[in-house]
Amino acid sequence: MKIALDPYMHRHLDLPGLCRLTAELGYQYIELSPRADFLDWWVMPHAFPERIAEFKKAMREHGVQLATLQPMYRWASPFEDERQVAMKYWKRAIDIAVEMGCELMISEFGRGASPERSVGMGPAVNGKEACEAAFWRSMEELVPVFEREGVVLSIEPHPEDWVETFHPAYDVIRMIGSPNVKMSYIAPHTFYYGDDMAAMLREAAPVLSHVRVADTYNHKASSGLRYIVNPPGAQVRVHQHLDIGQGEIDWDVFFATLAEIGFDGVLSSCVFAWEDRAEESSRFMRREIQRYVDKYWHQAA
Repeated sequence: MKIALDPYMHRHLDLPGLCRLTAELGYQYIELSPRADFLDWWVMPHAFPERIAEFKKAMREHGVQLATLQPMYRWASPFEDERQVAMKYWKRAIDIAVEMGCELMISEFGRGASPERSVGMGPAVNGKEACEAAFWRSMEELVPVFEREGVVLSIEPHPEDWVETFHPAYDVIRMIGSPNVKMSYIAPHTFYYGDDMAAMLREAAPVLSHVRVADTYNHKASSGLRYIVNPPGAQVRVHQHLDIGQGEIDWDVFFATLAEIGFDGVLSSCVFAWEDRAEESSRFMRREIQRYVDKYWHQAA
């Protein structure tokens, strides 16, 4: 198993500095979420050859490795020009993953067209049917590339995506039917995914390659008033990425179930909430994840 740090809260550091801090915080693996100097949101990767070489050198010097890369492109846009641009960016990102020796890329199902293109177009533009059709076109183009390059793609349902919940996401991944397309389970999205976390993890077992760890409150609790949003009924998606123990995830159930199904993929600390104490949070998460792994994987063995 690879216990990785999503360094979003430390993104002010350059890549060599990030490698140094990752090691100092007790992690051996980096989960590289979008950042402006490598794979940024929605645009062509900014990872030119000298920067890639510098990053690889820093990882060697500090004894850390790249567990995942996370591109975020509009592969589910109903606008074909946007989707084709996303394909160009995705193929470049796959090339970078291969050059970096990174065997796992992670992403989301996507929110459809860019906000600028969606203005005044009505809800159908980014509706499920339109986005799913675009997504399938993208899979037809990309899956052979992943298979040829030996890179695994792991996809997560995300609040506000055209797939937000567990079972539709699981179905799509199984329908793709490629050994190079897997599923991510994001713990702080649990209460969007469904009501039985252990059952979802068990069902996902055949395709589960990547799990993100952070806590959250159950937005459905207290008659739907755990979060109060004005005006009532506003179409918003509220979720959190907190330290373990600060929300309502049952972590004993979570880790015990992962051990039960023999999970052996990437397990990443993915806290966003505490930039004002980012190093303290990252160290705490490393200790807590290891504590649960030692407890439950030892029992499973």
